[in-house]
Amino acid sequence: MSTTGAMAHVTVKSPDQMQELGRRLAPLLRPGDLVLLTGELGAGKTTLTRGLGEGLGVRGAVTSPTFVIARVHPSLAGGPPLVHVDAYRLGGGLDEMEDLDLDVSLPESVVVVEWGEGKVEELSDDRLHVVIGRAVGADAPGGVDGAPEADEDDVREVTVTGFGARWADAGLPALETC
Repeated sequence: MSTTGAMAHVTVKSPDQMQELGRRLAPLLRPGDLVLLTGELGAGKTTLTRGLGEGLGVRGAVTSPTFVIARVHPSLAGGPPLVHVDAYRLGGGLDEMEDLDLDVSLPESVVVVEWGEGKVEELSDDRLHVVIGRAVGADAPGGVDGAPEADEDDVREVTVTGFGARWADAGLPALETC
């Protein structure tokens, strides 16, 4: 399936800004949404998810589910629960993911899957794909006396792409402001 053209590009200069991006993305999410997070180790996938959890008002600290594979965070605000999945160690694609019953959780939850690219797209025609890349050799704007404003190791380029009709008018371009 092709993208809807709904897309946002955001430069993130710190872990705090990554978490804030998650908080800003959360109001756009609703039950049934599937969010795939792609990025190298340490890119900020869990930090972004922590912000999503804050924005959705869920219970429990959002931490990496690497060793438990999936965590469910119920809503404290009457919204959808957050299902946070780490598919890094799962190599079998959707067959292996079926054991997690994500298809059962998806209609009433927001399901966020780290390392899900190529593994869970079949769960929903409508999905959000967030790609986080290091801004290597970033042209980070200079601060006072030309010193970088942020540690270049923390600068990330984040691309948020909506797939399917659900994301056509969901407000993704608004993420680029602020």
